[in-house]
Amino acid sequence: MNSRQRRGVILLILSVICALGAFAGVLSVIDDVKSKVGPEVTAYELRSDVAPYTTLNSGQFKKISMPQRWLSPNAVTDLAGIQGKIAVTTLKKGSLLQSDMIVDQPALKPGQQEVAIMIDAATGVAGKITPGSLVNVYATFQGKQSSDPDQSKIIVTNARVLDVGELTSLEPDNKNQQPTDAVPITFALSTLDAQRLTYAESFAQRVRLALVAPGTTTTVPDKDRTYELATDK
Repeated sequence: MNSRQRRGVILLILSVICALGAFAGVLSVIDDVKSKVGPEVTAYELRSDVAPYTTLNSGQFKKISMPQRWLSPNAVTDLAGIQGKIAVTTLKKGSLLQSDMIVDQPALKPGQQEVAIMIDAATGVAGKITPGSLVNVYATFQGKQSSDPDQSKIIVTNARVLDVGELTSLEPDNKNQQPTDAVPITFALSTLDAQRLTYAESFAQRVRLALVAPGTTTTVPDKDRTYELATDK
């Protein structure tokens, strides 16, 4: 082997060594990235905004994958965990669902019962009453005699809403009335308040709901629960 051939062999060996070194470097970088990123896990992202106290369902979320090391310990990784849950605050589109964003749906307390009535959508709900809300229930009654004054009464205070149903079109009782849109509202009430509510639904001219401010613990005094225009000063 002459000197030229020896130089060729040496250069070839050096080229192979350099190639092996570069390959080892690439593997080292890949291993380093993997060690920093780690395995991927399932998470769930909001498809759209969800209002507070809204009952959650799987259709509101999009399944995604992301590195486990970047996922919050509170992140929800199984949608089975949202069964019977409601949003505790406004959930924004694109946010990752976390366990501290949701709470158990309000349940009945001892001595309470579920009562559902249809409430006029235009005058009673207006889209702001949601499960978990507290409301006062107003009812207006026509005087029994022509000389008797009409009255507005607060028949139930701080009624807790369990569920707000789908908007439903109701057919009028007679041909002179227009069809109305109503929403079924389910309340958690004592026996006496349930009787008051069902009586108002049957005999009142109109039933309205008034949203109570969060944190309110007082009720309306008895003397202020009945209103007559003639006695207004």
